[in-house]
Amino acid sequence: MNVHTPELERKPSREAAREALALLRDWAGASDDDEIAELDPAIARLVSGADAYPDLAREYDAAFDVDAEYKDTLPDLQNGPSSLIRGARRAIQHVGISNFRLPVTFRTRDNGNVTLETSVTGSVSLDADKKGINMSRIMRSFYKHAEKTFSFEVIESALDDYKSDLESFDARINMRLRFPLRVESLRSGLEGFQYYDIALELVETAGQRRKIMHLDYVYSSTCPCSLELSEHARRERGVLATPHSQRSVARISVETTGDDCLWFEDLIELCRKAVPTETQVMVKREDEQAFAELNGANPIFVEDAARLFAEQLQKDARIGDFRVVASHQESLHSHDAVSVLTEGPLFEQESLDPKLFSTLFHVG
Repeated sequence: MNVHTPELERKPSREAAREALALLRDWAGASDDDEIAELDPAIARLVSGADAYPDLAREYDAAFDVDAEYKDTLPDLQNGPSSLIRGARRAIQHVGISNFRLPVTFRTRDNGNVTLETSVTGSVSLDADKKGINMSRIMRSFYKHAEKTFSFEVIESALDDYKSDLESFDARINMRLRFPLRVESLRSGLEGFQYYDIALELVETAGQRRKIMHLDYVYSSTCPCSLELSEHARRERGVLATPHSQRSVARISVETTGDDCLWFEDLIELCRKAVPTETQVMVKREDEQAFAELNGANPIFVEDAARLFAEQLQKDARIGDFRVVASHQESLHSHDAVSVLTEGPLFEQESLDPKLFSTLFHVG
């Protein structure tokens, strides 16, 4: 049986709390900050004699108007003095925002327009003695041009604006989109939309500007070795065998040069000419048979694919430096076959992103 004494259950009186606080402050007066914090960090406010925390309003004031005087009182840590810099005082090559999205209108080769959801990444360089940048200025600068029909010239104007706004010496803009193009089936005459992952990139470094286009081209690759072995089984032993083929992706990155426009459609057609076994959209039985025949006529290893794309890229006067990254996502092996081929110094690099090839996986 538990016995509760009234003395133990009694709520401390206000006078008892005042005496306890006075005792605590007397103790704190003879103690250092570490001792106080070790006892309980919350005691610091109690023993300091500071006024109680003010009773703040808990309702949003929708009518509050921010005037210039009030705005001047707002703190801005990113644009603070260099004394606020944390870590190594080094220049930063890229700082900005990634994947802010908005609808952007692009001109097509047939002089039409198409409005597409576009993901934009904008970054600038940062001097070693500057704390940071105002990130929102990149978006505000870009939005000034968002209603225009985009081209590299418009992207250059946007880059000029936020480079000036942020007082930076280098700047970059990258715009990612999915470009729809109507594609006809091989034999049935049906049509459907193929979507192409495309990115436009404008880079300014040390006063030099370079315009870059990236395209992911998805195709089927039939293994030449597997094709020959299958035919050997049919011929020598009368055994039905099928060669393995798989969905494959080539990421084509090209620097555009000269005054003539390299349209999205031009780069896509260049890829089709190099490797005609592009995956299909609308397929009936006659199309499926045609696709099997097309693959049989164009068996390729991943090394072949890189060289075939390079052969077509080299022929186009509108293309300067380029890079081909190919991935054949094997149906025979539990791993992929990959290759990288570059032309010119722009895309040369000793080290590759460890996840580069895994980003070439397309689910349709």
